[in-house]
Amino acid sequence: EIDYQTLIEQDDALALTKMGFSHMVNHIDIVGWVVLIVMAFMSMATWFYVVYNSARLFVVRRRGPKVVDRFWEARSPTSAREELAAEPYYEPFSKIAIDAIDAAAHHASSGGGRMTEVLTRHEFIERSLRAGLRREGVAFDSGLTLLATVGSTAPFVGLFGTVWGIYHALVGIGESGKATLSVVAGPVGEALIMTCMGLGVAIPAVLAYNYFVRSNKLLANEFATFADDLLNFFATGERVRRAQKYGTRPQAEVNA
Repeated sequence: EIDYQTLIEQDDALALTKMGFSHMVNHIDIVGWVVLIVMAFMSMATWFYVVYNSARLFVVRRRGPKVVDRFWEARSPTSAREELAAEPYYEPFSKIAIDAIDAAAHHASSGGGRMTEVLTRHEFIERSLRAGLRREGVAFDSGLTLLATVGSTAPFVGLFGTVWGIYHALVGIGESGKATLSVVAGPVGEALIMTCMGLGVAIPAVLAYNYFVRSNKLLANEFATFADDLLNFFATGERVRRAQKYGTRPQAEVNA
């Protein structure tokens, strides 16, 4: 006697094996492959910028205070420039300081020319510092547009794959005339996997975007504070925020 219940259970168990990733890869069409490739590219680009920006922020935050201290501890702007010029190209504080040093030297070298008639020393250095701050801020925004794009579009790319899988399930039902698990398992599995992949690509991109935007704002505040100190120094000859001149340290540090 045929045990129909056992046959049904075996058929269902076999159908469930069609819902895996390997089965999907072996049976999807060209549209499914395009969706997979697009999401794979999005994921690789996301993690590249996550690693790259994280490493750069880590290095800059570690080197930044040392670079600032080296500037204030130098005996003169000229000696400070020589030291800071040796910093790596990606180090922002040294570049901002060099902008201020070069602007002050350039304005002084113009003597009584037209530059000094149009812009005061303070104004000329301020313009140079603003340009430097914009340059360094833009440099640290690299990858944010891509992260925002991936975070907003990856779910819809995955949703397109989901819809395409459901479409295949409906086609299978129409061709077989029955809606059994063995007929719809493969397409439904494809749809579910595409949904998970879309979310798996989008969520890290959104989290990374929010983290880097916040970190860049904090870093921009540090740039602005340093730029204000530079402007005050070249305008008055003293570091107003700490009342510290070149080549000197606060008495408390000396006694320590």
